[in-house]
Amino acid sequence: MRSAERIAVSIHESGDGHVAEVTVQDRMKTTHIVRVSRAERDRYGRGDDVADLVKRSFEFLLAREANTSILRDFDLSTIERYFPEYAREIRRS
Repeated sequence: MRSAERIAVSIHESGDGHVAEVTVQDRMKTTHIVRVSRAERDRYGRGDDVADLVKRSFEFLLAREANTSILRDFDLSTIERYFPEYAREIRRS
């Protein structure tokens, strides 16, 4: 199963940003809550919508770790703390 097919993203607005509920179907199904502020969308996005940014971010994460190792609730910028190359690579993907 390709990563894009195993990642489902649902977005809703919240305050000054968005909240994404992400379901990853792999050997074990996991659900994650990701908060994306307007500043994070501007920093990491390429003008794409939030759902696409979150999906690309999970593709980035899944290339590095199992879905069961991904935090269940986090702000998008948290990824960069664990993977310093995230900002550079997510803008290119």
